Amino acid sequence: MKKKLLFVCIENSNRSQMSQAFAKIIGGNNVEAYSAGSKPSGIVNPKAIAAMKELGYDLSTHDSKSLDEVKAFAPFDAVVTMGCGDACPWMPAKQFIDWQIPDPKHMEPQAFNEVRDFIKGKVEELIQSLQ
Repeated sequence: MKKKLLFVCIENSNRSQMSQAFAKIIGGNNVEAYSAGSKPSGIVNPKAIAAMKELGYDLSTHDSKSLDEVKAFAPFDAVVTMGCGDACPWMPAKQFIDWQIPDPKHMEPQAFNEVRDFIKGKVEELIQSLQ
């Protein structure tokens, strides 16, 4: 059975987008990954697109989405929230996880990539824990 994952941050333009991408890369055919924002910006940050392009993933094909746009895919095996606090509404899921990840939106490329790489590690741990 495929595991369904939802990654949620505020704008759905950086952290949750990269998490979704890593879940697709790492999980392959065993994972269905989605992302959304509690207050979506409507765009994927060009810095996130550039950071993922360095790893061979085209994030420019992603869209910044609201939670309403992904609720049709519920229930999820896991919903991972990042920095949205009380603004993260409930979604049907087997488990809820909160990752304390700084918003890299205004970071320089090196610091941004450190956040990207941290997210990759968190996604690897998550997917292994769901096996």
